[in-house]
Amino acid sequence: MLELEKTYLAKYLPEGLESCERKEIIDVYLPKKSAHSLLRLRQNGDKYELTKKNHINPADSSELIEDTILLSKEEFADLYAQLDGKRVHKIRYYYEYQGRCAEVDVFQDNLKGLVLVDVEFPSTEAKEKFIMPDFCLCEVTQEEFIAGGMVCGKTYKDLALELEKFGYKKIKL
Repeated sequence: MLELEKTYLAKYLPEGLESCERKEIIDVYLPKKSAHSLLRLRQNGDKYELTKKNHINPADSSELIEDTILLSKEEFADLYAQLDGKRVHKIRYYYEYQGRCAEVDVFQDNLKGLVLVDVEFPSTEAKEKFIMPDFCLCEVTQEEFIAGGMVCGKTYKDLALELEKFGYKKIKL
């Protein structure tokens, strides 16, 4: 499946976010020793999957090929218990913005204070025409340090210097 998306650092939480549909997401990225893991085991609410993302063009993180294998809850639990990968925990809110769904990821645990916003698009043209939401600070789609496979297993403190370069301030829910 082709995935076209842009990623933003949030400036603040948009009004009404707490009343939006949301899911708890737990990711385990593999292999653990990889600097930027592209293979992930995911609990996405009540769905379970194994996903691998591949860049179409290594210089453009906004266009990826995503392959997913659906798992049963039992398969997920068994793999989760056995895998020694880098983990990340977040709550994903589905926020309506200009006819699109903005996925607002509020990170938990060691990454508390980090909020990212992903917007997916049906076409390259729609992606290019999209204007950043006012509740976002800046686009970070091409910033490798903020990719899922890079933030997993890290703490907010680990990312603080990179985030400060963008003027990012911790956000509380």
